[in-house]
Amino acid sequence: MEKSKVVKATRYDPVPFDPTAWVGKRRAADAAFRKAYDALEDEFAALGALLKARKEAGFTQAQVAERMGIKQSSLARIESSLGSQKHSPSFATLRKYAEACGKKLLIRLV
Repeated sequence: MEKSKVVKATRYDPVPFDPTAWVGKRRAADAAFRKAYDALEDEFAALGALLKARKEAGFTQAQVAERMGIKQSSLARIESSLGSQKHSPSFATLRKYAEACGKKLLIRLV
């Protein structure tokens, strides 16, 4: 019989990543990236507002989904669709999301 070998765990050192700094550098260096990123500015702003509302409410995706009367996977699709331009949530859906987080949907043109 062979004795089992003991494997010593190696230390995991995560690599720090600052997405805001990365985007800033990439935008400055790559005109095509800058144009594509800037074209999505409103979607990124909308996603940021949704995630901020959920965080301020202290809710998980599952909790917001339950309050909206939908599945968590559907809520994940709503959040991920912003910025992808695959699908834009309706105003009714955005309103339900806001209400589920204790907020009110407001739209501004600047």
